[in-house]
Amino acid sequence: MTQQHRLVGLIEKANLKPEPPKFEVGDTVDVHTRIMEGEKERIQIFNGVVIAKSGSGTREMFTVRRIVSGEGVERKFPIHSPRIAKVEVKRSGVVRRAKLYFLRDRIGKAVRLKERRVDVRPDSPKAKASKATKAAKAAKGKKLAETTGS
Repeated sequence: MTQQHRLVGLIEKANLKPEPPKFEVGDTVDVHTRIMEGEKERIQIFNGVVIAKSGSGTREMFTVRRIVSGEGVERKFPIHSPRIAKVEVKRSGVVRRAKLYFLRDRIGKAVRLKERRVDVRPDSPKAKASKATKAAKAAKGKKLAETTGS
């Protein structure tokens, strides 16, 4: 590696976000973008489905697609840009491709992706609540079976 490459690497490393947002292609996200209007700064939210990720290092980008009044709108964002306040994942979609450009040809309900099921840890409060619900349903089923005589 030449000295010039090492120097570029050091400069890029200084401009990387310490913790870039964690999301994947197929996720529905809200991208919070800082916008300057005169002297004031405000945050505008662009929500849609991540259809592509590309590049690496400071040049890493992601493309978000949404439908606005029947028209498809795509916007590319640099992940490490200081203008990106945060990327909030709303739901995760099940995908089998790295690029979801096929969604451009689809309209209406065909654009939707199946939601990825997130497994709940066995020691979490949600898991304990669902176990209690399952136990109650099983007890109710046994009681029903006894009363009907089957």
